[in-house]
This record gives sequence, structure tokens and C-alpha cells, in this order.
Amino acid sequence: MCNLSEDSSNLLDMANKFLASLEEPFVGRHEEALVLTLSLITGEHVVLIGEPGTAKSAMARRSADLLEAKYFKYLLTKFTEPSELFGPLDIAGLRRGIYKRITKNKLPEAEIAFLDEIFNANSAVLNSILSIMQERILYDGYNEIKVPLWTLMGASNRIPEEPELEALYDRFLFRHNVKPVDEEHWEGLLDASWDIEKGIYIQTSKIMDISNVKALNSLLFKVDINNIKSKLLRMFMILNEKGLQLSDRRKGKILKAIAAHALLEKRYQATESDLIVLKYTVPKSIEDFEKIGTILMEELKTKDRVMRELEEITSNIKNSRRSIQQMQSFDPRLLEIYKNLKAAKSKVQNLVQDVEDEEIRKKAEELNDMIESLSQEIMIKLNM
Repeated sequence: MCNLSEDSSNLLDMANKFLASLEEPFVGRHEEALVLTLSLITGEHVVLIGEPGTAKSAMARRSADLLEAKYFKYLLTKFTEPSELFGPLDIAGLRRGIYKRITKNKLPEAEIAFLDEIFNANSAVLNSILSIMQERILYDGYNEIKVPLWTLMGASNRIPEEPELEALYDRFLFRHNVKPVDEEHWEGLLDASWDIEKGIYIQTSKIMDISNVKALNSLLFKVDINNIKSKLLRMFMILNEKGLQLSDRRKGKILKAIAAHALLEKRYQATESDLIVLKYTVPKSIEDFEKIGTILMEELKTKDRVMRELEEITSNIKNSRRSIQQMQSFDPRLLEIYKNLKAAKSKVQNLVQDVEDEEIRKKAEELNDMIESLSQEIMIKLNM
């Protein structure tokens, strides 16, 4: 196992600062920030799928604001012309019998690209986007243009069902279903939205450049993945039995995602906790996103994973406490929070079942005491 050199340590600090800064203005969007960061480290493509108003486009744009790189963004419709993405034809060149495009500030010159509503692409641009994603080459007439694209970020309100879009969808190693934030985050969401309406924004400054990203990428192959291969193979078997089948190519590329996750944790040794990236690389349909979450919860009870879950529950409970303090007696919302607390307690019990780690046990006990205290407070307010 490699030790972190000073240069490598600085790079990993930079990557974590990028992740934290990307997440900072958004409420309840850690996973989205994580999956975008993983896509950059691996040099793979990522698509965020979810209903409108869930910050998909805003997060992709912020990632570009934090990164010093040639950037291209565009909203696709079925009427989008190739010239809008790849540049107009050089008319003067055509008069001389030369066919070429003026690609300045267009997709062929971008290192990072964001295509909103990417699955609206029509057949005139679909194959060109596909070859750029797959080969980093734009086939245009008689020309083959090598492009510097590192990562393409896509966003969509839907998962494509059309057969002609299957190949495009398959090129996204990372896929994430972006949902509206949980009820526990609503108060923070309102505060953040109000600040934006007042014109208060969290300032951005460049944290990394494309050379830093490529240097991070070169560290991937220093990560020792041997000790998790048997567990990964077992997960592939479980997923296959559950109807979550993966192509040979995707199985291999998942190793890059695992190594990238380990690097973000400042490790050159992959552990079972890094298999959480299966959540972002396995699903294909909306149902798959729910299914993989359940499977991982059952199969990956690592200390890091359980502690993160307990910390998230703790944060939600604290938000609930603030809400309760502002409510009057007999407020009907109290009953809903009471039900959520019971569900949280059950989740804690499931998380720590069969776990012998003393730190986890202590954390769970503290959390259960907090839930019990808050439940009693609700019962008093409801006069139960």
C-alpha cells in the first residue's frame, strides 16, 4: 500500500475542498456533490435524473464555477441543430472546397461539458455526442476531430426508454436519481432560498484546474483494490440474482469509481465502505435506484457506513427538535413528526443489529435517548 506523498496529500485536500464547496450552497445535496466529484476524478460521464426544481442544473454549473477548465453548456431540444453544439460551417472554407466547422467556444473545444435535457437530443446530433463521449472524437463529414472532453455532465427529467438512446445512456458510468429534499431539510431549504431571493449568494472561487483533476486521476491506479475484489464479486452475484445485471464494461469501470471513493477518504487501500459507489453505477431504471439502496444497506454494514447513517439521523432529529420548539400544542404536524421518530428508532435498531463496535453502540444509545426525549416532549404537547 502506498503512503501519501506531500503532493498527493495536497491533491486530495483539494478534491475534498472542491466537494465541500460544491455542496455548500445546497441543502441536503451531499450525494449529488459526491457523484459529480467522483465523475471528475475518474474522467467518466455522469447524468443527474430527477424532476424539475431539484438543483440538477445548478449543481453542474457550480462545479464548472469551481473548476478552471474550458466549459460548454447547452439546453437540448429535439430541434437543436448540430451547429449549435459543434459550431457553424466555415462558409469561406466551403467556397475554397474545404469542409470544416468553426468550433471556438463550442462542445468540440470543451474539457467539461454540461448538456441539460440530454435525452432530448435528435438523431442529427445523437451519434456525434455518442462518439465524443465514447472515443473523444467528433466525426464530422470527412474530418475526425479529437476533442479534449474530460467529463460530460448531463441532466434529465426522465430515464430514456427509446431504443436509440440506450447506447447514450449506457455511456454514463454515474447515474443518480435526484429527489426533492427530505422534510427534515425543508427549514434549511427555505432559509437558503430566502437568502437567494434577497440576492445573498455564496461566492465561488476556482479550487482546481484541469491539470489537478488529471493528476488526481493518475492516483487512481495506486489504490490497492485486491482486498475488496471477493466482496465485489459477491455483490455482483447478489445484484444479478436481484435482476440488476451489469455489462462486462461497466463491471470493470466500477473499479475506477471504487478507487476514486477511496482517494476522497484519503486512502490508497480500498475497503468495503467504498462499495457504496454501486449505488451510483449499477441502477438503470427508477426502480433500480430504490432496489440498490436496500441491497447495499443489507450487505454493507461497515463501520464508516453505519456511522454516516447515524450522523444523518442525528442531524434530522436535531432539525425536528427545532421545528417542535416552534409549534403550539395540538399542532397536527406533531403527530407526523412522532411517526417519523418511531421510524428513525427502528432504523437505528436495524443499523446496529449484529454490530459489535463499541463506538457505534455508544452512538446508537445516545441517539435512542435523544429520540425518546423528543418523543416524550411531543406527547406532552399533544396531551397524550
